[in-house]
Amino acid sequence: MSFMFSRLSAAKPAATRFVSTSAQSIQKRPSLVLASSVAIAGTALYYYSTMSSVQAAEPVLKGEFVDLTLKEKFDLSENTKLLRFSFADPEAVSGLINASAVVIKYKDATSGKNVIRPYTPISDVNTKGHLDLLVKAYPGGKASVHVTSLQPGETLAFKGPIVKYPWDANKHTEIALIGGGTGITPLYQLMHAIASDPADKTKVTLLFGNATEADILMKDTLDALAAKHPDQIKVVYTLDKAPAGWKGLTGFLSKDVLAKYLPKASADNVKVFVCGPPGMYKAISGTKVSPSDQGELTGALAELGFTKEQVFKF
Repeated sequence: MSFMFSRLSAAKPAATRFVSTSAQSIQKRPSLVLASSVAIAGTALYYYSTMSSVQAAEPVLKGEFVDLTLKEKFDLSENTKLLRFSFADPEAVSGLINASAVVIKYKDATSGKNVIRPYTPISDVNTKGHLDLLVKAYPGGKASVHVTSLQPGETLAFKGPIVKYPWDANKHTEIALIGGGTGITPLYQLMHAIASDPADKTKVTLLFGNATEADILMKDTLDALAAKHPDQIKVVYTLDKAPAGWKGLTGFLSKDVLAKYLPKASADNVKVFVCGPPGMYKAISGTKVSPSDQGELTGALAELGFTKEQVFKF
């Protein structure tokens, strides 16, 4: 099933009719002009203050855990689900920014201990009424198995926003996104934010590695973004096991592949973002030490001349 996620546009206010007064009546009744002006000003003040209060709705996530109810669940692949969690207020937004994540919490039935894991929602940060998680169930993965087994009507505790890399339009001239598997979620969040902002001219190259074609998550959505912004966004897929007729790359995201598709390390104001399984980090960038420590840059990116400051590991 293909899912397209777009920013919800605000409803346009109904047109307001103003009744004009003839020049003759204005001269005869100046008090009418004053009264009308006051009335119009008062109406405008009320209208705009009302609109401001609507636009400034309280975010759902404000740094403490809050229970959200699973509204819908969709199969994206054999072991990957898209889960839509609703807000009590259908006009509320999540409170997330680009690029940020959440942590989820639940109590393990066997140990009685809390299990806490980070996830990056794939719904637009301005979406009203819900947020979407893309979760792959890994064998032996406590959190992923629990979350993907939830049924509509059940709840899950969320906390956020966990800010990863605050994004502003044109923060970098060009970025490269290197991902594998469910590592696509924070990379898509950035890609979507850039594509959704007409003022953001940042060029984007996504290199997305997977084992098989069936493992490529959100492929239709990624392809649609690239097709809509052909001069700005480029998507390159590579598979470990490519089927007959496969038009993408075959094999791992090697140093040679990166050298071909990434901007040069010497280019002005470039940034590379990496998110994937441990083996990918080890080969491409080296691993993070902790959420607050990016660790040293090693692997293929270091060999290509990139510096630690030019690379961000989600």
